[in-house]
Amino acid sequence: MMRKLALALALFSALCGRAQQHTAENCFTSPFDFPLLLSANFGELRPNHFHNGIDIKTQGVTGKPVRCVAAGYVARVAVLHGGYGQVVYVNHPNGLTSVYGHVISFAPAIQKAVRAYQYARETFVCDLTFAPGELPVRQGEVIALSGNEGASAGPHLHLELRRTATNEYIDPMPYFKRYLKDTKAPVASLVGFYPVPGQGVVDGSAAKKLAPVSRLGTPVTAWGKIYTGISAKDYMDGTSNFYGVHSVTLYVDSAEVFRSVTDAVMPDENRMINAFTDFEELSRTRRLIMRSYKSPGNRLRLLHTDGNRGVVDICEERDYRFRYVLEDNFGNRRTYSFTVRGRKQEIPAREERRGQTLCWNRTNVVQRPGLELVVPKYNLYDDVKLRAGICGDSAGISFDYVLDAGYTPLHAWCPLSIGMRCLPVADTAKYYVVQKWGRRRAPMGGKYENGWMKTRVRSLGTFAVALDTVAPRIVPLGQEGWRASRNIRFRVSDAGSGIASYKVYVDGKFVLFALKKGVLVIQDKERVKRGEAHKVEAVVTDCCGNVGRWECSF
Repeated sequence: MMRKLALALALFSALCGRAQQHTAENCFTSPFDFPLLLSANFGELRPNHFHNGIDIKTQGVTGKPVRCVAAGYVARVAVLHGGYGQVVYVNHPNGLTSVYGHVISFAPAIQKAVRAYQYARETFVCDLTFAPGELPVRQGEVIALSGNEGASAGPHLHLELRRTATNEYIDPMPYFKRYLKDTKAPVASLVGFYPVPGQGVVDGSAAKKLAPVSRLGTPVTAWGKIYTGISAKDYMDGTSNFYGVHSVTLYVDSAEVFRSVTDAVMPDENRMINAFTDFEELSRTRRLIMRSYKSPGNRLRLLHTDGNRGVVDICEERDYRFRYVLEDNFGNRRTYSFTVRGRKQEIPAREERRGQTLCWNRTNVVQRPGLELVVPKYNLYDDVKLRAGICGDSAGISFDYVLDAGYTPLHAWCPLSIGMRCLPVADTAKYYVVQKWGRRRAPMGGKYENGWMKTRVRSLGTFAVALDTVAPRIVPLGQEGWRASRNIRFRVSDAGSGIASYKVYVDGKFVLFALKKGVLVIQDKERVKRGEAHKVEAVVTDCCGNVGRWECSF
């Protein structure tokens, strides 16, 4: 009797738990009045980060009403040149925050607060926070119009869910999957075989081997320690877009050795994607391969491995049965099986690079005449050899410093100092650090301090100090139609340190402009009277303080 009662209570508890989960996942409604189709899902692999939300298509246009998915209050609004562009954050009583990115405009109360800030400080960029009682919103209330602002390749809404207390990104799919249809399983394109350097070989070679899935029927021979990786995409009904794979599990002889489940990511975990994927392959070919291996310094919580971090020891002359199981949020699953045949082969000694050893679990300092680079603890995912070389013209402002560690990602910013050999101009604000790739140049900023230029870098390569005394260039666009259309625009560019700020005045008064893909675009046409004569002045300042000005009457 007691046993039956215990079973009944357990069943009741389980049913209640499922009901509560179902209720929690249904607490959010759709942000749109039309059927949802996605152009990207949560956890999709991107350079240097996971995609932290879902991208909802807006039928190829901007201006669709965006409705708040649940009651709460507007906690934050930001306007940026890149990234989310224009974005709204709404805090909800259940401890989650919904985020709406790339919108073209805000609801009137929000827009009023944003415009007041922008005009008071004469700036387009802003980041405002609000107290719980300032801007309350109801479920279904329109809070913005969809757009294509910021780092966006087409009209869509970027929708995120975060844990309010920790800012952790969580997968929105469980909360919105009832609005979507997906009967398609993930599809893999290739499998990678990676010998551990100095400890394993694949098909007689210490180099990695990439095999299309169409050739997985032929066994791969190996000996020693290896791991594998897989390149795969997911698909959904009603669209040709592809997505990231929610779950990847690897079994070897029926034992699970690796599993990834992309359901939550902390902000400081995002760049750890560079240790999850084959960073070298991505850098060379733009191909994304998920490695079934966890580097010593990779702290991604979504990766789960056995005690060997996903490494398989092929130490017997027999067939090892590998099996990948790929699964999406809707339970669609596809399996890929293949054989690794254990065959004794000579394992060549690890080919050691020359250079200074940088350790992933301690702070590293690289010093050369005129150079200091600090790589803080946990900024690498594995130990690596770095070669620091010096080249360039001895008459230059500085030497060129080559920091070469092969295809090695850095997790966060690292302090870099470069010594100055001469000062062609006395104004030290005119110098900056530049990173070089062949003919390409990227400004890295910097500040002069006692003969050194100091900055921060987030990748390795070639660095030097450069001089910028040239003002940004300003070119008016469509000037002949300004009086009638009020569509005032300027193309702006800077060949040196990069654009830092800009302001546009019409008849001596500040008028809000946005910088979109190198073009300044007027945001408030109503502040310019149609058909009347006006005077306009554009002022653009670069990161070294050089000021470009352009003015005319129209």
